Amino acid sequence: MIRITENRIRKQQNFWNHCLFHPTDAVEDAWGKRILDRMSEDGAIQTVRIYTMFEDIVYRDEDGKLLYDFRVNDLRLDYLVEKGYDLILAYGGMPDCIARNTHAKTSVSKGKTRYKGKLWNTSPPSDPALWEEICYEYTKHIVERYGIERVSSWHCQCFNEPDIASFFMAELPREASVERAVEYCKMYEAFEHGVRRVSDRICIGGPTLAHRYAFLPTFLDYVKEKNLKLDYLALHNYGTSPTKLNDGTGRLCVANHLAREKEYMDIIEEKGFGDVELVYDEWGASSHGFHNMEESPALIFRETEVYAAYYAKVIHTFLHNKRVPSKMLLCLSGQHEMVTDFSGFRNFFTLNFIKKPIYNAFILASKLGEDLMGAEIDDKNIFVVPTKNAKGDYAVLLSYSSEYFEEDLPAKQETVCFAEDVRGKTVTLYCIDKNTTNPYRLYEKTGVEEPDKALIAKLREEGNLKSVAVQKGDEPICLNLTANCTYLITITE
Repeated sequence: MIRITENRIRKQQNFWNHCLFHPTDAVEDAWGKRILDRMSEDGAIQTVRIYTMFEDIVYRDEDGKLLYDFRVNDLRLDYLVEKGYDLILAYGGMPDCIARNTHAKTSVSKGKTRYKGKLWNTSPPSDPALWEEICYEYTKHIVERYGIERVSSWHCQCFNEPDIASFFMAELPREASVERAVEYCKMYEAFEHGVRRVSDRICIGGPTLAHRYAFLPTFLDYVKEKNLKLDYLALHNYGTSPTKLNDGTGRLCVANHLAREKEYMDIIEEKGFGDVELVYDEWGASSHGFHNMEESPALIFRETEVYAAYYAKVIHTFLHNKRVPSKMLLCLSGQHEMVTDFSGFRNFFTLNFIKKPIYNAFILASKLGEDLMGAEIDDKNIFVVPTKNAKGDYAVLLSYSSEYFEEDLPAKQETVCFAEDVRGKTVTLYCIDKNTTNPYRLYEKTGVEEPDKALIAKLREEGNLKSVAVQKGDEPICLNLTANCTYLITITE
């Protein structure tokens, strides 16, 4: 039995309904807008992180003067603001016109280029003062356009993953973390000066690390020595990688996120930044969103009920961790790489816009209330997030999974009861499992390689979240648990 107590543990802000939308330049395209429209309409996402893509904005005139064209940027930000999203803006995309090296470019994608044939310039600026000027002009522009009240509620950050060659100084060896950190520190100082010339109210942070811990001490020491503003620490936290999934050294396991956090926090606390806001501005069960089943067959979990259960367990795990992040943003990359519906890319929707279980899990989690309640459970494989809102309505997220999300748990029936008298109230159950709200499993059963229009319509319907039961609180609340299932129970007047 699972018992939801009347014990209110604490107020808890939602750190789990946020994402990185990639590629940024799909925001102005029909397919990108379709995704953003749906996420907004469903309330699945509160915060969207995008790159500022300075390479689309900054150029020089014939006399070498820096000039700015904000039109495409404004189209992107206007759309996101109109849809009600909070924003995290990663100041990045090194313009060739200020780069030290115009040949150090990477694709950071499955194809030979990024979206729309672009490449990422990994070079530092030829002069940090030029980077400062660009950061100043960009910040000034968005404050003038959207107002300081709105912009100061956003998070602005310097660059993306400067600790790895894919994004910064590709000409250096992969292990050259300290050398990269030294160059990045100059960029962060220039970024900090440029933004603060506009307003001290703007929330700024860095270093948006991928995973190389050796980078972090150099950065934090520099921030302290120069007394730079650092409102939050931006870090990436992935559970494993396609390579580790393939060789068995990194299986799917939520504990991997805590292990990575410990590595970060040991350094952060030692350097005296333990009280600084923590934002995981990218997370995922596995890194490499532009990899799919071609690189690692195990990435099929991105299509199935497993990722929904993983996500629910991540929420539960960080709620009970010593350090709770203010935001965790699921990285949606590889969205433009799809050529078939179910191939293991890291996104919410398939090629034919069929909702995946992970997307529906985000919708379920968005219904959680602001009061975290207590729960009594007698099964170590059941993970429960019980909440209550200001109106007194309950929303309880629950998942059933083993340590490595294998098919090694027996099917069982479980009863959920509430210490509070809920008789006469309406109980609604939602479920994601192998047979419910699971388009991939339905597709798998058909044995069809290329679905026709009729099957696509059927798969879309299967992906539409709907209740599996509606009953009165007087009746027992019984759940049929199978490996890697996820439930949401709501109790309303």
